[in-house]
Amino acid sequence: MARRRFSFIDRIGHRVLLGRWSQVARAAGHANLALLSRQRRRARELRHKLNELIYVADGRLALPRIGSNSFFRPEGTDWAWRPQLWRGPLEPRGMASVQSKQGFGNEVTVFHDCRISELTLRQLRNTKEEDLAPFGLRMDVFRFDGSFLSLVLDLPDEACQNLKKRHLIRLDTIIELEKPLEIFARLNIKHGPNTEQVVRELPLNQSDVMVEFDLAYTNLNEKRVERMWIDLIFEGPEMNQVTIRELTFSRSPRAEL
Repeated sequence: MARRRFSFIDRIGHRVLLGRWSQVARAAGHANLALLSRQRRRARELRHKLNELIYVADGRLALPRIGSNSFFRPEGTDWAWRPQLWRGPLEPRGMASVQSKQGFGNEVTVFHDCRISELTLRQLRNTKEEDLAPFGLRMDVFRFDGSFLSLVLDLPDEACQNLKKRHLIRLDTIIELEKPLEIFARLNIKHGPNTEQVVRELPLNQSDVMVEFDLAYTNLNEKRVERMWIDLIFEGPEMNQVTIRELTFSRSPRAEL
C-alpha cells in the first residue's frame, strides 16, 4: 500500500513540476530579465541532475550489460581477456588535450611526440545490436604535428603464466574510422633483460578484425617471462576519428604437427 501511495504521489508531483516548467518556458520570451536569469540558473541545476540520471540509466538499461565478458574464444583457449575500458565505466569518461604518457583507466596509456596536443579520448556506451562489449573507445585527432601516436595496453599477469613458444596470442577488435588509416599492433614480451616484439598490421578492410602473434618465431625464454603489453600504432592519424568498439585477447597452444 505504501509503495502504491508513493507511486501515485510521485506521478502527481511529476505532473505539477512538468507543468510548472512548461509554463516558465512559454513565458521566457517576455519574462523580466532578472527573473529569467534566476530561472535559467535553476533550469541548469535541474538539467545537470537529469543528465546524471539519464547517463546512469542508459548505462544500466542498455545492452550489452555492463561487466559482460562474453566474446568468442577459439577452441583450446587457456587464457582470454577483455580490458576494463571495454568492460566497465571509467571515471573520468573522457580527456582532452591528452599528453604523452597519460593514462586512461588503469590499463591504457597514450604515447605521442606532439608539441601541442589536439587529441581527445572518450569512453562510449555501445548500443548496436551486434555489440558484445558494453563500452568502446573513441579517439579524435585534429591537428597532429608529431611523428608517432600509440595506445599502449598492459596485459594482466595471467597472460604471462606458463607462456610457451608454442602459444598463439590472438587479438580481436572492431574498429570504425572516419577516413582510411593504417593501424599496427605490436606485441611486446619482456623476458629477463630482453624484449621480444612481433608486429602485425590490422586488416581494416574487414568488419571483425583479427590478428595472431605466433611465438614460435621469437627467441622467447620461457623461464624468464615477466610481462606483456600491446602497442596500437596509428600511422598518419591527423584529422581522423577512430572508434574501437571491441578489443579482446586470447591465448591458445598451436596444434601439434
